[in-house]
Amino acid sequence: MIDYSALNQAFAPDASPIQPCKIYLKHYTEGVKERFSTGQTPTGELVAERAHLIDEILKRAWRRHFQTATEAALVAVGGYGRGELHPASDIDLLVLLNHEEQFESFKDHQERFLTLLWDIGLEVGHSVRTVDDCIREAEQDITVITNLIESRFLAGSQALFEEMLLATGPNRMWNSYDFFEAKWDEQRNRHAKQNGSISNLEPNIKESPGGLRDIQMIGWVAKRHFKIHDLHDLVRYEFLTDAEYQALLEGQNHLWRVRFALHLLTGRRDDRLLFDHQRTLASYLGYDADYANLAVECFMRDYYRTVMELSRLNEMLLQHFQENILFKNKLGDPVTINQRFQKRGHFLEVSHDTVFNRYPTALLELFLIMQENPDIRGVRASTIRLIRNHTYLIDEKFRQDTRAQSLFMEILRQPCGITHALRRMNRYGVLAAYIPIFENIVGRMQYDLFHVFTVDEHTLMVIRNLRRLTVMKHADEHPFCSRLIGTLPKEELIYLAALFHDIAKGRGGNHSELGAIDALDFCRLHHLSEYDSHLVSWLVRHHLVMPMTAQRKDITDPKVVQEFAALVGDLNRLTYLYLLTFSDSRATNPAAWNSWKDSLLRDLFNATRYALFRGLDNPLAQEELIREKQLAAMHQLLQQHTPEHAVRTLWSTFTNEYFLTHSPNAIQRHTKAILRTPKEAFPLIQMRQTAKRGGTEVLFYGSDRDNLFAVTTTLLDQLTLSIVNARVMSASDGFSLNSYLVLEQDGSPVEIGQRSYEIVKTLKDGLCQEGDQALRVSRRIPRQLKHFETTTNIHFTQEPTLQRTVMRLVTMDRPGLLSDVGQAFASCNIRLQHAKITTLGAQVEDIFFITDRNNRPILDETRLACLKDTVVAKMPE
Repeated sequence: MIDYSALNQAFAPDASPIQPCKIYLKHYTEGVKERFSTGQTPTGELVAERAHLIDEILKRAWRRHFQTATEAALVAVGGYGRGELHPASDIDLLVLLNHEEQFESFKDHQERFLTLLWDIGLEVGHSVRTVDDCIREAEQDITVITNLIESRFLAGSQALFEEMLLATGPNRMWNSYDFFEAKWDEQRNRHAKQNGSISNLEPNIKESPGGLRDIQMIGWVAKRHFKIHDLHDLVRYEFLTDAEYQALLEGQNHLWRVRFALHLLTGRRDDRLLFDHQRTLASYLGYDADYANLAVECFMRDYYRTVMELSRLNEMLLQHFQENILFKNKLGDPVTINQRFQKRGHFLEVSHDTVFNRYPTALLELFLIMQENPDIRGVRASTIRLIRNHTYLIDEKFRQDTRAQSLFMEILRQPCGITHALRRMNRYGVLAAYIPIFENIVGRMQYDLFHVFTVDEHTLMVIRNLRRLTVMKHADEHPFCSRLIGTLPKEELIYLAALFHDIAKGRGGNHSELGAIDALDFCRLHHLSEYDSHLVSWLVRHHLVMPMTAQRKDITDPKVVQEFAALVGDLNRLTYLYLLTFSDSRATNPAAWNSWKDSLLRDLFNATRYALFRGLDNPLAQEELIREKQLAAMHQLLQQHTPEHAVRTLWSTFTNEYFLTHSPNAIQRHTKAILRTPKEAFPLIQMRQTAKRGGTEVLFYGSDRDNLFAVTTTLLDQLTLSIVNARVMSASDGFSLNSYLVLEQDGSPVEIGQRSYEIVKTLKDGLCQEGDQALRVSRRIPRQLKHFETTTNIHFTQEPTLQRTVMRLVTMDRPGLLSDVGQAFASCNIRLQHAKITTLGAQVEDIFFITDRNNRPILDETRLACLKDTVVAKMPE
């Protein structure tokens, strides 16, 4: 509460107010923290109260330094002008002067006034302008006129303030049409900077879609067009219903509460919900974990659902404004589409307000009509409101209606507009009403760096990726997949699988298994054949198998491919699963998708397709595969005039695994490079871009040594390269042939040129160094990674086919990780044969294929326990 007597005493004319004000503000802030944390006072009241407190301080400070200034005014602008101040919000002020001559005469007054405010501890932003300055700058800058619209008189000359308001009013500049068009364009640009998504991992409470700026946008347009000062007045103008106004108010209060807590937590103006703060905020605001979700996930789910609802209201109201400001008297006469819908201009509307009551299935028909009429750009605001108000009609009886079922399937079978239709259905609340279990994933986030979208947005992004493959103008983006999707007998089946693949997340249990049951029930309800229903259900159940196989197993091993082919069963399932996996992986974290992961999936698809063509009862034997590869490689080498006896002598030192895990092209390339390099020039280090493997290959051939892998990975890490695959072979003649597939930090291949020259030189210098080397990587751990806890987990299995032990390491990603693992191998006399590196946000799931010094699997449990302890000891606590 504000203590006016204390303020009056602080500003007593015979004493400095600085120390008393600082003490008062400190005690006041402590009291606010207590009232906020205990819920004694609603956040909205605290926000308004702080603005009022600052009003009282500024008025007293103004009188102290501008007592004789009758031709100047102190004006609050921006958020402060609205009477809203969070604990660390900027206090934006305008010192308004009557004429330019006052700049010099009032200079000392201004400096003393502002110095006092800063000494008190107030974060003040200010500008000094005459009325003419305001006119000139407001005419040129939409931001300036927006600030002036929200201006509020504090002290000084009221007449001067009113003169400024009159001079910058809509009849003088920025009429409703121009103002709305400029602000709408501003909002689109602002949303684009936030990737147009409400579900960024670290959203901005103000700037993100559905954030506080979107509410303010409505207020700015309403003030300019209707000359109102309270959003509730929009109810009187029938732009808002009472229920919508309450929803707007509740959404604002929720965001205010989060922002207020964030300011108290950080002690500064910060509107980003960084990972640094999310857990603490969740606890501070009283969130608890439930049976399937962390407290922070519950907190962020409420945030995302709030901004989604605000985004829906923002869309509807701006559509209203567009119709009444930009398109006033321009929409033309209605054109009848059917007895339920008509088109006015480029917008769809119901033919009468009782359409949904009389024809409930029109709630789905609307989206089909928009797909069938691509010239329709949007839905009239009045119709959006009717949709929102009638979603209650989508009940169990509605879902059992054959007409509704047919409409939904027809939406998925349309040649265009499927993604737009489903996204619009989600925004209007229709999708969750028609598929009630979808409501559970709306706004649901996973607290990691791997899943960058909420589950509902990710789901729709998967469908968007699939649909994009069918569009001819985008065929050059992913030509292999674009050709494949054209072979699917029924595209709607893969869209259904995408819609259900994550629908059971957050329910506890295996979401793939639970989702498969949901998908089967839905397909049967919608009269799909048993074959189609079971295909969709199978895709949902196994949607994680293909990426796990490609990233965690050695897909050059015929047995691995044979087992996967046996699970898939036929080419039709394989094609559906591959396209679903491709689109799902790209929609999980677009920034983490790279050409390496693309090539892994494609290689597994091609290897499995070949296995299916051979027949599941006719698997390819290892010896036969090695023989085929050697014949193909030798054929290429002989054409290049490479001596056959030299090739066979070199190959006699290679292991069978080398030939199993490399293509004929790679074998001939490595062989030619080694044979054409004089022995005195060893070690051989080469770099080459490999489009098929999706990265840049670093080839090493030279003398073997215990810590070769550790030194090499350290050097590559110091060069800020990401290692995504490593194949290490110790030849029988004391040499080692190693190849690393690397990418730059942004996921792109290394440019061959100056950059590759630098890498080769660094590797050669480092690997030719004699004696023990200090293996340290000095790069810092990225800020975001520090806020995720990953318990190091190591699991060993045996791979009898290739006589190797498989070590699976799950731990937190960090610079120098592979170097530490390599040092652990060296100290435990472990030989690395092959490594597959997978980064999932803040976590890595790396697979190492290892043997002892004699290339035999490690069967001794004591030795494995020693290796595990050594690796864990190198992990940070």
